[in-house]
Amino acid sequence: MKIAYLTTYDVLNQANWPKYQSGLCAAGYFLARTLKEQNVQVDFVGPLETKNTLSTRVKRRIYTSVLKKQYYHWTDPVVLRNYANQAIQKMSQFDSDVILCPENSLPISYLDSQIPTILWSDATLYSLINFYPYLSNLCQENFHNIAAMEKAALDRCATIVYTSDWAAQTAIDVYGVEPSKVRVIPWGANIECDRSIDDVNDLVEAKDNKSCKLLFFAVEWLRKGGDVALAVTKALNQAGLPTELIVVGCHPPESETLPNYVKVIGYINKATVDGRTTLDRILADAHFLILPTRADCAPHVLIEANSFGIPCLTTNVGGIKTIVKDDVNGRVFELETDISEYCAYVTQLFENYLQYKALARSSFDEYQIRLNWTVAAKEAKKIIMDLI
Repeated sequence: MKIAYLTTYDVLNQANWPKYQSGLCAAGYFLARTLKEQNVQVDFVGPLETKNTLSTRVKRRIYTSVLKKQYYHWTDPVVLRNYANQAIQKMSQFDSDVILCPENSLPISYLDSQIPTILWSDATLYSLINFYPYLSNLCQENFHNIAAMEKAALDRCATIVYTSDWAAQTAIDVYGVEPSKVRVIPWGANIECDRSIDDVNDLVEAKDNKSCKLLFFAVEWLRKGGDVALAVTKALNQAGLPTELIVVGCHPPESETLPNYVKVIGYINKATVDGRTTLDRILADAHFLILPTRADCAPHVLIEANSFGIPCLTTNVGGIKTIVKDDVNGRVFELETDISEYCAYVTQLFENYLQYKALARSSFDEYQIRLNWTVAAKEAKKIIMDLI
């Protein structure tokens, strides 16, 4: 079984991964590695060069400077056709059974190939418009190009795999995709995990049940709900439960006055031994991951927390409900939920600490049973075998 693994980025060169796509790129790496472990031959088709023409440069200047709209050259048909041409040329070196694109619709929107194509993504681009800040206030040209190229890509696919029910339903509703060719398979954690249930039990037993440690692990403070996490931490302390907030990956605004029970660590490079050791220690110590995000698809950090037996406190946006099940591996709150509800949930678990321990163990169970790369790769292998 041979896969043409199609990405715009270099899967094997982490140093060149775009920072704004580091999670997606890491997912592509872990999926490829796990497919190889399933005795699948993976031939890498990437990176692809992004062609920025005089036309797209002029459009960008007009839209951003004159019309005050967002413009992205990667939606232009010239760029997308160039992706397809590069991919066809590179794939001619391989004798592939299937094309697998673990990214988004861009590389396959103009890809004419007789080989069955599978797209595996965490969302349609259409669903991110006016949902993610960077895809808000788009110019109409970008909007129409995204809709057209994404429909073309989905029509070309033999099978489309999404990481959540939300993403799958969006494709069906917006583009009229036949439900029978859509599958839902969550991705795994973008960190190494060789922990057993005994290891997780040891971690749970070692935690202090008199004080609470909340971990906020995100690259953006506001979009990911850092302000809510801080408010929950303050409220828990005021209510009498000593609580510490550990902030990893970003920094609160400079205007925010932080109490002494907030510890800001900032960016940790998971690609280094020191970074992984530091991150493992932080995760091992936390009672909860708190991610009250306002816009997200299927955050890997939720799964990474579960791999340490850490329940997640998060919000009902995007595809999160596919990952986090209430009282199984955390709790999903509505965006408008009052801070008091977060506090009541945490306090109740600390007052009945055996329940917290059970929740921590079932969080790890969810990771082992359905939220890991081995499970994902096995499901993918079945899909590929059905196609060929």
